[in-house]
Order: sequence, then structure tokens, then C-alpha cells
Amino acid sequence: MVEPLRNTFELEVPAEHAFRTWTARIDQWWPRTHSWTQDPRLTVVLEPRLGGRLYERTPDGFDHDWGEVTIWEPSDRFGYLWHLKADRSDASDILVTFEPVTDARTRVTIEHTGWERLGADGLDWHDTEMGGWLDLLPHYLRAIERERVEGIRA
Repeated sequence: MVEPLRNTFELEVPAEHAFRTWTARIDQWWPRTHSWTQDPRLTVVLEPRLGGRLYERTPDGFDHDWGEVTIWEPSDRFGYLWHLKADRSDASDILVTFEPVTDARTRVTIEHTGWERLGADGLDWHDTEMGGWLDLLPHYLRAIERERVEGIRA
């Protein structure tokens, strides 16, 4: 069994704000290098509902699916299948929870699982995704800090 990837950190914003930045504002912080086409002009879309799609849309109107929302519980948690550059049948699972520590502080936990679906390639995907999270999360953290400094509210 391949161990889940887990990331936990705390933010100086309410849970609702942290949730909305991740979901409703994903296009503002998601790095274009973490995409299918890596086109700097693409749009990142997360449809805010159970069964919603997570995808990129290129400037010429092509959509490339990355995943599907499997849990939608604003502002507590959401989960999705993740299959960027892979077949949907090989999707891994991501669960992101937003736990209030205080009214103005939130603990975010990301759990990335489902490596067994990838068979013998599961460990390689796990290691690749570990590096991906290490590169992706600073973008989210900078967006949270920028919004906090600019006084943007959920």
C-alpha cells in the first residue's frame, strides 16, 4: 500500500475565506505550469457543486479535464478525483478540509490518496505528486496573504 500524501498548515483567515480562495478564486492563484497545456493565458475552472468539473480552458476554447468534485461542503471541505494528464479511471483522490481553529484562523489539511488504482505506477505517481504539492501550495499561501493584506473577504 502506498501511503497517503498529507499536508497540514494554518492560515490567519476564517475557514470560509480559505475555502473560497481555494475554490472560487482558483484561477487567480493556480500556477499555469501545473496544467495540461501550460498556456499562460488559460483559465482554471472549478465548478462549485457535487459532480462539478475541475478543468482548464485554453484561449482558443478547448477544455482539458483535470478532475471531478466528489465532496462539496462549503466551507468545511471538498474532495475531488484528480487525473491531470491521466485517464479518469486512473484518478487519485484529494480531500481538502478547512477546520476553524478560531474565528480568524483555519487549519487546512490536504489528503491525497488512491494510488492503488495506478497499480505498479502508484509509487511513482505518489512521488511526482509530492513534488507537485510542494510547488503548488506556496501559490495558494501567497494568494491568502495577498488577500489578507488587501482586506479581501470571503
